[in-house]
Parts: sequence; structure tokens; C-alpha cells
Amino acid sequence: MDTPGFGWLSVVPPVLAIALAVASRRAVPSLLAGTWVGWIIATSHPLPGSVATVRGLIDVFADPDQIRVIAFTLLMGALLLLVQRTGGVAGFLVWVARWRWATSRRGVRLLAATLGLGVFVESTITCLVVGAVARPMFDRLRMAREKLAYICDATSAPVCMLIPINSWGALILGLLTTQASMGMLGEHAPLSVFLAAVPLNFYALLSVALVFVIAATGWDVGPMKTAERRARTEGTTIANDARPVVNDAILLDAYDEAPPRAHRLIIPLIVLVATVLLGIAVTGVVGVQRDGVPSPTLVDYLDAASGSTAVLWGVLAALGTSAVLVATARVLPLGTLARAAFRGARAMLPIATLLVLAFAVGDICDTLGTGAFIAERVTPYLTPLLVAPLVFLTAGAMAFATGTSWGTFAIMVPVALPIAASMNLDGASVSVPLVVSAVLGGGVFGDHCSPISDTTLISSMAAWSDHIDHVRTQLPYSLLAASGTVFLYLLAGLVA
Repeated sequence: MDTPGFGWLSVVPPVLAIALAVASRRAVPSLLAGTWVGWIIATSHPLPGSVATVRGLIDVFADPDQIRVIAFTLLMGALLLLVQRTGGVAGFLVWVARWRWATSRRGVRLLAATLGLGVFVESTITCLVVGAVARPMFDRLRMAREKLAYICDATSAPVCMLIPINSWGALILGLLTTQASMGMLGEHAPLSVFLAAVPLNFYALLSVALVFVIAATGWDVGPMKTAERRARTEGTTIANDARPVVNDAILLDAYDEAPPRAHRLIIPLIVLVATVLLGIAVTGVVGVQRDGVPSPTLVDYLDAASGSTAVLWGVLAALGTSAVLVATARVLPLGTLARAAFRGARAMLPIATLLVLAFAVGDICDTLGTGAFIAERVTPYLTPLLVAPLVFLTAGAMAFATGTSWGTFAIMVPVALPIAASMNLDGASVSVPLVVSAVLGGGVFGDHCSPISDTTLISSMAAWSDHIDHVRTQLPYSLLAASGTVFLYLLAGLVA
């Protein structure tokens, strides 16, 4: 297999990005540095390389799919803040708190887990909604806040990873779109690869399943067992020397700006989900007709569908629905709503920036032939049996060190998929969706174990738990799910 003439230099951009991310724990400047150095290598001079870096970042906005993903991310931030300011989230919390489930320990645990499963629009919102609803119930029944923090954490990112109609799905679809343009997905479209990877994302599936097993049975292990015993016998929901992470500024606030009404959250979310599904169907039909596919199957429609278009339609429809609900009820001035929407979009700018850099990293890795070169060197030592487990563990270690699964996705996807594609070209049998699921599951695994992860920190905050206690009590469950994941990847490698 011939590769471009950059040799080992082609590995410098991703290695530099990883090393800087580990050292600085900041994904954005690390990805930017990797992109810049990559273009310097490609042009053989710092000045043209710097110019090429700027041009590469601008070229990201020339791709319709990529710009739709970025627009969706910003609009999602506007929607999330809008449903808060209009009293939708507050009304939802009041409505759920009346359920009869909240009369026993088992019922409260299942209520919290079910809420985490249902509120999948964004991991931060999942944590805060579950914490705000269940925390008073946990305290009343003398249940450890560490357990609540675990439920918040284990039902946020894993659930969001399994559903492509949120900012997590937008990022993944965007990364896969870039790889598809390079031919790394074969004849499959990004959306169909993502959907095929969902049932193979063993870590996310095992994490969610484990939460419900623990909620239903009350089974505890390690430090969590000690915490629950303390709460039952001493009546203290946190340890005596604990330092709870509580910051009222980040909790769901501004409930007093509008009367609480659950339908102002529920209806826009229903519209969002329905429009995305409709958008997938419509773009799939249009794509099949455009390509002239004879006797199309469901997979053909999925391959032809545009996930970026569908999610953009969905969030626009939800925003419009939310605006109509508030305008007809006259609960807030339109100027206040507009300012809230802009503030929400502004809050998503770091994520949009990461998306742009992720696309740019993929472009420079393709220019240098990074994936092909690594595949040429690594393939003789890999077998289809070991690819997915090693990718999972590598992504987990990277996410643990950096505290960000998103940065891990941005670095690992442009490296792992070309390796899988190259192995398939050489006659091996490596499932691309399996490798994608390994990257995604590994990123979430490392994020769960990392004390510097933002999702882990917000889970501690939502439960009003000591952060280090949350990390310690959650770690055994994360390692248990990861062990099962490695076993299942080895089994999948044997079956493939």
C-alpha cells in the first residue's frame, strides 16, 4: 500500500494534538496546534503553512453538511435556554414530582434513571433535570447523594451517545461526514454508519443497563456500598468531611420569569424528535430518487438520508414551536425571548469551535495521509479480533487524561477509521460501525472515570455531592461496564 511521501511526519499532527491535550487538558488549542503544524509539514514552510491553516478553517464553512451541523449546534443552545426561560423546565419538574413512584427507595431510584433515559437532548440538561427532581426525594428517604450523582452521570452521555438528535449526535455525524468525503466509510452514508454503531456501542448500553439493575435491586459495591450504609444508618446523605459542589449559577434558574408550564418543554421536544424523523424520511426518499436506486431497501433510504439536514430542521421547528407557545400565552416579551435565544447560542460557541477544528484536523490528516501511513505500520501487528478492543481502551485513556470525550472523538475518528478501511482493502474483515462504536464508547468511558470531566463535575453539582466522592463511588461501576465491553468486542471480533 502506497502512502504520501510525508512518512513519519504525517503522524506528528495527531500525536502533537494528543500530547498537548494531555498536558494542557484543553482540546481546542491542542487541535488548533495540531492542524497548524500539519499544514506547516504539508507546505514545508511556516508562513505558507499558517496561511493554509487559515484557509483550511475557512474551507470548513464551504461544506453544506458541515455548516448545517455547526448551525444546529448553535441553535440547540438557543432552544435549551429558551425552554428554561419560558418556564417549560420548571413546569416539567413540578409535574414529574407528583408521580406516585416517589414513595420508596426503589421507586425514587427508578424515577431518576427513567428521567435520565427520557431527557436526552443534551447531557448537561439531563444531569440537572435528574438532580433537581430527585435530590429532595433522595434526601427525604436518606439515600446517598453519591448514588444520585452516579445515576445523573451514567444516564447523561451514554443515552445522548445512542440518539443522534442532540449536540452529541451532531458532532459524531459531522466527523463521519468528513470521513465519508474521504472514502473511509465505503459505500455507506454517515447516518447509516452511526445507526449501525448504536447497537454495537457496548459501553453505553451496558452503562444504561447497569443503572437500571442497580436502581431496581439496590445492589451496591465498593465505596458506594459504604456511602449508602452511612446514609441509612447515620441519616447523612453526604460524608461528614464532604465538600459538596453547589453553584446556583449553573443550576436551572430563572423559573420566576414565567409561570411553570410543562407543555412548554414537552411540546417543543416532541416536535424536535418528530421533525428529525420526518427529515430523515424525506431526505432519504429524495436521495434515493436522485441516485436512481432500483428497488430501494430501508438501508438504501438511510444511506441516502441527510442527518445534518434532519437535525437542523428539527431544532428550527422546535424553536418556532416554543416561540409560538410563548407568544400566544404572552408570558414574556419577545425581546426577552430573543435575548435568551442569543445567549443560549453564545453558550454553544465553544462546541461549535471544536466542531470546526475537528473538521480541520480531519482535512489535514487526509492531506498528509496520516491514517494510511499508520495503517501501513500497524496493520501487520493487528488482527480484526483486537482492533475494536484496542481502539476502545486507547480512546478511554485519552478521554481520562484530557477530561473530554468530544476532543477524543475529534482526534481518534480521523485515525481509527482509515486504519479500519485500510485493513478491509487488504482483505481483512473489520466492521467500520464496530470501530466507530469503540471510539465513542471509549470516549464516554474515559469521561466517566475522569475527575476533570465537565459532565462528571456537573453530575456532582446536580446531586450536591462531593466531587471526589462521586468519582470514587462511580469508578467500580464504570470499570465493570468497561470490562464487559472489552469482552463483547473480543466476541464480536470472533464472530465477524
